[in-house]
Order: sequence, then structure tokens, then C-alpha cells
Amino acid sequence: MTSDPSHPVPSHLAEGPDGPRARMVDVGGKASTRRTAKARALLRFPSGVLTRLLAAGGPKGPVQEVARTAGILAAKRTGDLIPLCHPLALDFVDVSFRALDEERLEVAAEARTDGRTGVEMEALTAASVAALTVYDMAKALDKGIVIEELALVSKTGGKSGDWSR
Repeated sequence: MTSDPSHPVPSHLAEGPDGPRARMVDVGGKASTRRTAKARALLRFPSGVLTRLLAAGGPKGPVQEVARTAGILAAKRTGDLIPLCHPLALDFVDVSFRALDEERLEVAAEARTDGRTGVEMEALTAASVAALTVYDMAKALDKGIVIEELALVSKTGGKSGDWSR
């Protein structure tokens, strides 16, 4: 790959004998800093389903506690799930739930670490797996539940600095 300032080489590609190949970025020389990230997933429920779910729990048990645990465990396994992510020693992961109205549930996730690379993927993984778990635990009530959105909300730390949606 030739160096062309107008077309920078992607950080996760290296030149191999047969052309570009994927690689894990070497973060060994980077300074360890406080890193945080927040992400959210949004679920939309058919009329009446979310109210029933929050009032009585789901047919498989306590939806929020199982989904929270699934999200936290998923964040801890992000390096195993996303091929070029670094495995991180997370200091903190939290998953919370908030009904936005009678049809929408927000799943919020936060991850923190002191490290050489960010925790955006850990927060996104926590939010997405928690949302998938809500779907799994509530699908017996109605299979029309939709996960509408997955987004990074904010991140702090690192060379690129702070960012917020």
C-alpha cells in the first residue's frame, strides 16, 4: 500500500503478500488514559406489550435483570465477538432500561476502563445484546417487537478526545 495523504491507509489493514489483509492495531505505544463510552438501543413494541412486560415480567422471567446481566457479560466478551477488537479489562459496565412511552423501551449501556484503546465497542455490544435478550424474553408475548436503533451516545478519552451525539 502506498502512502497517499488524500487516501490514508485504514488502520486495520496491512500490506500482505497477496494484497491488503486485516490486522489488529498495535496500541502498545499509546498512553493509558481514562476511557468511557455510552450507547443505546431502542426497542419498539406492539401496542400494549411493553406495558404488560414491565408490569408482570415476561414469560421467561425477570426481563430487565436477565437482559442487564446478558449485556454486562457481552461487554466483557467483546474482544471475542468482534474480530479486531482488543480484549479490555473493564472497570465498570452498566445496563439500564427506560420506557420512553407505551411502545418504546430504551436500553442504555455504559462502559469504563483505564486503557490504551476505547470502550465504544463494549458499550455498543452491551446495549445490543441486552436489547436482543429483551426480544428473546418477550417474543412469546408478540414477535412484532423491533430493535429500531443502536447508537453510540458519547465517548471520552483517547487521542480523538471526547465525542457526543
